[in-house]
Amino acid sequence: MPLYNITLKTDAPVEELEKAKATAREKGGVIRHEYSIIKGFTVEFPDDNVQTFKSTKHVHIEQDGDVSTK
Repeated sequence: MPLYNITLKTDAPVEELEKAKATAREKGGVIRHEYSIIKGFTVEFPDDNVQTFKSTKHVHIEQDGDVSTK
């Protein structure tokens, strides 16, 4: 299963983070990392369940990948 980074949008209430984690687990996801600086987490999640988060107004989701500075 691919990894996805899920973060709260700037104006989202902090409670939405716990709701997002619960939803990820309910849909078969496994949380692999929780961030302390930003409000978010990385979840291993089936591709067919990503739409659940894309339709949520409080979170941003993107597939995890390599970051390059060049």
